[in-house]
Amino acid sequence: MYGIDGTRRLPETELPWLAGFEGSKPVRTGNAAAPQLQLDVWGEVLDGLSLTRAASPAGTVDDSWDIQVALMEYLEGAWNQPDNGLWEMRGPRRHNTHSKVMAWVAADRMVKGIQQSGLPGPEDRWSALRDTIHKDVMAHGFDSDRNTFVQSYGSKELDASLLLIPRVGFLPHGHPRVVGTVDAIQQHLTEDGFVLRYHPQASNDGLPGTEGVFLACSFWLVDALLGINRRQDAEDLFQRLLSLRNDVGLLSEEWDPKNQRLLGNTPQAFSHFPLIHCALQLQHGHSRQSNKPLRSPD
Repeated sequence: MYGIDGTRRLPETELPWLAGFEGSKPVRTGNAAAPQLQLDVWGEVLDGLSLTRAASPAGTVDDSWDIQVALMEYLEGAWNQPDNGLWEMRGPRRHNTHSKVMAWVAADRMVKGIQQSGLPGPEDRWSALRDTIHKDVMAHGFDSDRNTFVQSYGSKELDASLLLIPRVGFLPHGHPRVVGTVDAIQQHLTEDGFVLRYHPQASNDGLPGTEGVFLACSFWLVDALLGINRRQDAEDLFQRLLSLRNDVGLLSEEWDPKNQRLLGNTPQAFSHFPLIHCALQLQHGHSRQSNKPLRSPD
């Protein structure tokens, strides 16, 4: 993490003499997330590089493979640690289900790099690790009583990141556990039909107060609904999300259903990327996994 001037050390400091927007204290400089452990990032990086490889011309040399191997070797010894997760939670570290799924993604993409591109690496070892992580998540990240994946091992809480499980290829969209998770999130983690990241108080995220619905997560629900063949629901939600854009067509990070206004960082790239993704998915008529590059029709 870097400051806008390139600063590499970002110790967090509170500025108590500032009231903040509409009294939203505390105002802070820096970011306490800088030293956090967020294991999902390894999977995201390796997935992105895998997509780049798949979209490159045949025979292209992958100059980043050595870096990918180094990242995977680190993750081999770290994937089973508790972490702060995708949402940079300030509460205690936990075994976040999404982080474990993304560790599986990392191993899966490395195995495919060996199998499909002929790159060098310990295929058997990483394939075995992929299976181990998958079994671990299926055993500890799922609540059989509610038929849904959960935010973290031993928790009953939901998390919007669970909507990405089929998107990254961990399970197919039609799997009963995926459908159950989509149903649970739609019923228990939405406000006015839009998706919350999680329930802040119940999740012990280390921050006071509440927050609006998270627009990126709501687009994830569009993608998940399309994947489980609920196209009309997906289209309806997509159109509602488009209606939230401001006068120049941009979105913020969150939406306040009560006061009917955009909240947070504006514009927010994290909201616009899944908007584009969902538009392409709806155009093509189905949801694709992230390890299958989306090519323009001829």
